Amino acid sequence: MNKKSIFYGVSLAALCTFSMASSALSGELNILTWEGYADPSVIEPFEAATGCKVSATYVGSNDDFAPKLAAGGGVFDIVTPSIDTTKSLIDAGFVQPIDVSKIEAWDDLYEKFTSAEGLHKDGKIYGVPYAWGAIPFMYLKDKFPTPPTSISVLWDPELKGRVSLWDDKSALYVAARLNGDMNIYNLTDEQIAAAQAKLSEQRPNIRKYWATAGELVDLYKSGEVWISNTWGGYQSSLLAAEGIEVVEFIPEEGAEGWMDSNMIVAGTPNEECAYQFLNMASAAEGQAGVFKVNGYSSTNPVAARTFMSPEEYSALHQDDPGYMDSLLLWTNLGARLPTYTNAWNAVKSQ
Repeated sequence: MNKKSIFYGVSLAALCTFSMASSALSGELNILTWEGYADPSVIEPFEAATGCKVSATYVGSNDDFAPKLAAGGGVFDIVTPSIDTTKSLIDAGFVQPIDVSKIEAWDDLYEKFTSAEGLHKDGKIYGVPYAWGAIPFMYLKDKFPTPPTSISVLWDPELKGRVSLWDDKSALYVAARLNGDMNIYNLTDEQIAAAQAKLSEQRPNIRKYWATAGELVDLYKSGEVWISNTWGGYQSSLLAAEGIEVVEFIPEEGAEGWMDSNMIVAGTPNEECAYQFLNMASAAEGQAGVFKVNGYSSTNPVAARTFMSPEEYSALHQDDPGYMDSLLLWTNLGARLPTYTNAWNAVKSQ
């Protein structure tokens, strides 16, 4: 059975489960999330089973969440930030505590994620882990007869106009690692300045800083970009579907790791639908959806065994806790965030 047939089998079972487990609700969920996290293949069965209608707004960076919530006037009910952003949303009062007794799959989720500091405050839990992965690098296979192994290749003068980096402060993390500064979430002012200078040096190679998954895919499809960083598993699968062969790699300087969680916006009038959504997202139906659409690893390894083949389970490191530990998992920058953000904005304004 292929991945698609497994996924639709899970969705059908989920639809029946929802229908038997709860009466139809009346509500509308407005979700602020990432591309692929509100795919119709997941949302339509959820809506049919619960009566909760879902509308999604997509972000291109974690820096989008706080401003949109601050300006939203109560528009959003659920947000899906990464672990480096959750604490700032909690501290700002944008999100409310989660009653984990209402999350049926809670005990099946990786303890590494449910215990993450960024989801906890004053003995309360504020998010339900949803998906995780790495930020590797990716290149067009036919443009690199010798496979690159270091991020230094992104500074190669031969690649003038052929490089893209994510339009995000994490570009500083890349440059810092190249400089040998591995404590990337606690860089000194001098180290941030050095990373900024390194990115300025790279500017002739940059075709464009990509803002969305679709934008990066289009840059590869048009042949404008040959190498970039990427949301591991996602853009590469979209390009493969177009017949474009790309290769992802973890450079010798290491890779960042991320984990996204669903959080309930404080004061939502649609709390019952929100909990229905969080249950779906953390159970097999939602986990299968993000695997099918985005290619990301599952935060629920118990559910993942029901829709991944043994080979897929191993390829996504579901059985390899050491891989998680090897990644430089994104961390909240706290009071240092403006310094990082200002440095990145200065690079972009050149």
